Amino acid sequence: MVATEEPAYFRDLNLDQIVVAVAKRAPEFDVTPFFYESLTSSAAIRYRQEIARDLEREDVRSIVAEFCAGMTSMREQLRQADELRNADQTARWFARSVETYCGCVRKLAASLALANPQSQGLSMLMKYLDQYVTSNGFTSLSDGGQRVAEALGAIQYNLTVGSGSVTVRRYESQPDYTAEITAIFEKFRQGNVTAHLTTFYERPYLNHVEEQILAGVATLFPIEFGALRTFAAEHGDFNDPLVQRFDREVRFYLAYLEHVSELAAISGLNLCYPDLAESDKALYATDTFDLALATSLANTEGSIVCNDFHLEECERVFVISGPNQGGKTTFARTFGQLHHLAMLGLPVPGSSARLFIFDRIFTHFERVESAETLRGKLQDDLIRVRDLLAVATSRSIIIMNEIFSSTTVEDAITLATKTFDRIIALDALCVCVTFLIELSRLGPSVVSLVSEVVDGHTEARTFKLRRAPAGGRSYAESIAEKYGLTYASLKKRLPS
Repeated sequence: MVATEEPAYFRDLNLDQIVVAVAKRAPEFDVTPFFYESLTSSAAIRYRQEIARDLEREDVRSIVAEFCAGMTSMREQLRQADELRNADQTARWFARSVETYCGCVRKLAASLALANPQSQGLSMLMKYLDQYVTSNGFTSLSDGGQRVAEALGAIQYNLTVGSGSVTVRRYESQPDYTAEITAIFEKFRQGNVTAHLTTFYERPYLNHVEEQILAGVATLFPIEFGALRTFAAEHGDFNDPLVQRFDREVRFYLAYLEHVSELAAISGLNLCYPDLAESDKALYATDTFDLALATSLANTEGSIVCNDFHLEECERVFVISGPNQGGKTTFARTFGQLHHLAMLGLPVPGSSARLFIFDRIFTHFERVESAETLRGKLQDDLIRVRDLLAVATSRSIIIMNEIFSSTTVEDAITLATKTFDRIIALDALCVCVTFLIELSRLGPSVVSLVSEVVDGHTEARTFKLRRAPAGGRSYAESIAEKYGLTYASLKKRLPS
């Protein structure tokens, strides 16, 4: 069962932006729901990782992509069959879709056997296809379709076009006058001309004359057209459920891998398959980055700054402080994105990573005050934090961004400290962006990360975060100066 609702933390972490960009690469199916359901066991995650690794191989990827293209053509032929009003034409387009289906399934089975993918998932698929393409049902379908196509292809008939009439007759070895007529008119020939030969079924829609001709031909060849109609009636549900499921699910992998491989090629960024920890909360990631930000900056002159992080032994909480617009919130989002993508069995941003298999992610990002709730911002913050702590477990990940910013510093410190005491006692993983540097000193489980500025240039951010004691400087004055909002600037601009 695939989840249908977007997780509550999706938009806070900008995961929705990533999914929108990926989903555009698979327009035929909605792959979005596959991004909603995190896996909860290391075995299930490794199962998907193995499939993704196989699909990163050019030979395997091209085989699967060719299969998907064939299935797309098959569905287009079925759609065309449904739209046609002539029963014989409908049956013929249906038979064509069966031919396409059997061809691409048989080729998938044969090509995968040669490529020998290593993942359990594709190996199981190969075994299934091996049995399926040799089964009586598939053989009957494929051979039946071929017989119908050959019988229709062998039909020959004559058309006699008269004044206001077209007569259809069986071909009865009438002489071919083509050579004689060509010779007679050869003296008028002024050069090569374009051939106007056409295949009757190439165009899906027939005019009224063509429909009458088709009806005439069907009357002349009742056995061939009867077999076509019988074949269509007997194989209405020919598409195997497992083949259909593979066709849909594999597009989720292909779309994501195509997206990140293009990003990597453009920006030089690395992605990796993380190691997964089920109980040990010692974590790390190197050269990691915000995938949503990288997606938005692709094909622009913007560049991505990568960061490293690690937690070891009893460390559980990152408290991030430093200058405004220094990459603090981006880091918090990156931490959440990494864990969510890892639980999908997909490669994550970074050169290497070890991540924790969580049960749920909770985010507490600033919300616009809502008149509908009739609650003040502080009250709303408190209720959200209470609800979060009521259901979070030791396996949860909590990501907070500027909590209790609507009250006084003293009250914010008191409330945030109580909140942190609960999180630390819970032993949950947490990332918190805050101007309350007191939170970074709450014990050995808390790690202080500080975003940096360029030495001697407080207005210039490096977007690098490092382990360091919180300094308590937000460098807000440099931003005010950048936008001409310092006291001196405003005084100069305002009339006295």
